[in-house]
Amino acid sequence: MTAHRAAAEIVAEAAVEVLPQAIDAQTVTGQPVAEPVPVPVDIAGDAAPEAAGPGRQPRLTREQDNRPRAPKRDLDGWVLLDKPVGITSTQAVSVVKRIFGAKKAGHAGTLDPLASGCLPIAFGEATKTVPYVMDGRKTYRFTVRFGVETDTDDAEGKAVATSDLRPSDAEILDALPAFRGEVMQVPPAYSALKIGGERAYDLAREGEEVVLEARPVSIFRIDLVERPDADHAVLEAECGKGTYVRAIARDLGRMLGARGHVCALRRASVGPFLEERLVPLDELRERAEAGEEALMDALDPVAVALEEIPQLSVTPPDAHRLRCGQSVILRGRDAPIMEGHAAIRCQGALIAIGDVEGGEIFPHRVFNWAKREAKAPRRSGQ
Repeated sequence: MTAHRAAAEIVAEAAVEVLPQAIDAQTVTGQPVAEPVPVPVDIAGDAAPEAAGPGRQPRLTREQDNRPRAPKRDLDGWVLLDKPVGITSTQAVSVVKRIFGAKKAGHAGTLDPLASGCLPIAFGEATKTVPYVMDGRKTYRFTVRFGVETDTDDAEGKAVATSDLRPSDAEILDALPAFRGEVMQVPPAYSALKIGGERAYDLAREGEEVVLEARPVSIFRIDLVERPDADHAVLEAECGKGTYVRAIARDLGRMLGARGHVCALRRASVGPFLEERLVPLDELRERAEAGEEALMDALDPVAVALEEIPQLSVTPPDAHRLRCGQSVILRGRDAPIMEGHAAIRCQGALIAIGDVEGGEIFPHRVFNWAKREAKAPRRSGQ
């Protein structure tokens, strides 16, 4: 099966899922909103023009759609999806949500249709940890195509500048230090950033001039890992939140006088979620066919998302106060001296996420395990 055919089948599968779940759909940040009724989608993930003429089938409303719906369940945990090329992140979430029969789902960071790799999908109470995952470092492996700069800074865009120059390995290596550390980066015109309340990519598609200000981003590491030929260079970068890999390719091409854009992109990790733990869609389907136990073995506990923030332990009385939204003062000689985010546990169980300020814990997210009846994930503890 070709990659395009596989992507088309996934898109169709996702479209079937969206309509029955329009009311309880979740945003990418895990907050409940109504999801729009699906429109026709091509294999690149963009909305396709609606068919015209007598051959077009009318779209069913929720009331008219009498197809049987699988029962949904409360489910808590993370699925570390290896997203294939050719579908959007929202489509991928819809398919995985249906495989597990989960009521509530979201994801920790959008991947473009042309990108593959790590797409952490949160179910239930795990959606409360999404912002902490998105704040983590991300690792990308991407291929820069020299000679052409596009308006989208990737292979989908139109050429806006060309060059016959091709940099040597040494020239690329000499240029990379300028991209390490905290640097100022101008986001791509085709990005989700807002200008006057409008998405930049919407304005760009309408032909308006998009002017975005440079902003600081953190690039902890960027290396040349492969040089397949003179036209291409494979790089790997470890970045902080808000970094655009497409902008790195664009700026590197300009610096070298060769122009450039991203022609392949894979996200290897997001925060604590690493590439070796990713599960392809086909494997999830096979697990679902094998039975409940095999499928649940692909579900990681909620607490995995919080491995990179400090952990605090409190007494049962203090745990009760935190569950009620009240702050708790850290007392005693052994009370930790710290500030910032923390995962709070009581007798080993995760009960809340909060901030520690001046020796006091202020809960921001409280977990409602008592209301859950979902099957426990493969790792011990919540």
